[in-house]
Amino acid sequence: MNDMRERRFPAMGTEAHVIVLGADEGLLDLAMRHIEWLEDRWSRFRAASDVSVMNAMAGMPVRVEPETVLLVQRALEGFRVTEGRYDPTVLGAVVSAGYARSYERLTDVEDDVFDGAHLVRGAPAVVLDEAAGTVMMPEGVGFDPGGIGKGLAADLVVSGLLAAGAAGACVNLGGDVRVDGASPDDAGWLVGVEHPFHEEPAAVLSLRAGAVATTSRVKRVLGSAGERHHVIDPATGTSASTGLASATAIAAEGWQAEILAKAAFLAGPREGRRLLAGPRGAPWSGTTGLLVDDGGAILDVVGLERYAGERPVERALEWSLR
Repeated sequence: MNDMRERRFPAMGTEAHVIVLGADEGLLDLAMRHIEWLEDRWSRFRAASDVSVMNAMAGMPVRVEPETVLLVQRALEGFRVTEGRYDPTVLGAVVSAGYARSYERLTDVEDDVFDGAHLVRGAPAVVLDEAAGTVMMPEGVGFDPGGIGKGLAADLVVSGLLAAGAAGACVNLGGDVRVDGASPDDAGWLVGVEHPFHEEPAAVLSLRAGAVATTSRVKRVLGSAGERHHVIDPATGTSASTGLASATAIAAEGWQAEILAKAAFLAGPREGRRLLAGPRGAPWSGTTGLLVDDGGAILDVVGLERYAGERPVERALEWSLR
């Protein structure tokens, strides 16, 4: 198709890449405004956001936007289906690891390590009243949307673009990729999965509709040896060490892919492959993915062959691991 339009811009602490087909330039502006609106409500770095107010008023119900209700509902579902491997309430540990500010504003100095020990995990005690549109965080517990916020944002923006008249759309938020509708050519939407240690990609995927997300310990690291990173193991409250360098998930929706990628990374090679093939207790069909271990070996998951790209890697949509 020759009516493809695209735009890159900073958003949600990373780079956004939006592609629309069969639509005018105005839909790119719409996508930018939509992403900014969501960031304004979900960022823990903005004092007036729904998430910041929820955390500041822990112990009391807080009325939030319907999209924030959806975010919390999805996060709690992820906690349940991964049996706690994905936990949206590890904010205290994230801050203690040094991520008190957005990553692009951090410097690798000791002053950037803040004490978050007063915040504990508590996802099962979060009270979500969907009818009233309120969320009540338990006292001493902090909610951190993290990656699921980017995945769900990509879902919502793609849905909005198609509803506004786009024939096809792709939204990539720092590596959370969601696609739907018509693609640039007959090969579908091509996504190159970055290898954590090599220039050549770990895989090239071809999707008609769906989402891809990756969790990696290699980027967004602190410390001279990269021993501190943002992927927190809820069981220990510290940066995870599981034998994996990265985990990539493919799912129908971005928020699902985000949850599965993080849970698979935390589970390690054997259990991670099982999780990507389909988490117990979740009606998420068609999930799969791949893992890269600490030695650089690529571990495919059953079902990945359905998404094998058929075009040269240089045609793939490049995206960054987080």
